[in-house]
Amino acid sequence: MIYRIAFSCDEVNRFRRVFEADSEATFLELHKAILASVEYPDDQMTSFFTCNDRWEKEQEVTLVEMGASMEYDNMVMEDTHLSDLLTDQGQRLIYIFDPMFERCFFGNLKEIRAGHMSGVECVECIGKAPKQLETEDNLDAILGKNGKGDLDLDEDFYGSGYDEGDIDAEGFQDLSFDDGTMF
Repeated sequence: MIYRIAFSCDEVNRFRRVFEADSEATFLELHKAILASVEYPDDQMTSFFTCNDRWEKEQEVTLVEMGASMEYDNMVMEDTHLSDLLTDQGQRLIYIFDPMFERCFFGNLKEIRAGHMSGVECVECIGKAPKQLETEDNLDAILGKNGKGDLDLDEDFYGSGYDEGDIDAEGFQDLSFDDGTMF
């Protein structure tokens, strides 16, 4: 069988990648075809997830062997054929390309048709992929360009109007971690 799988991303407008794959191709072959189509390096611990109709994650297929969860078997891309998990037209899957921030592509099995082909091929490439963030970019995204982020710890963490003089130090001077009397 030949599968036609379309991926989109909610980070950018008009992004779409469509792949045709033999049903006996592995998730590793699909992973490599996706990375090639978006020109990302193969340096992340990516995963696929099958999903239900509400995009809730179900079975995970990992790039490398991971600890198995109680609910699902551990499946590895290299050993898992597309036909092992993708069986119905319209079936959904998620490809997490940035595990640190759970950035992903949303996939849909658009068509299943008779035939055979070799591996996985990108047959439609529309739009630019979202930028693959570098470490400094990730920190800038979290902390902002000034290195502090949007969170003002003095105000947001301690409450507005916080003043160090409001903390009563009495009773804290007897605490010592050195002599073991704390515990």
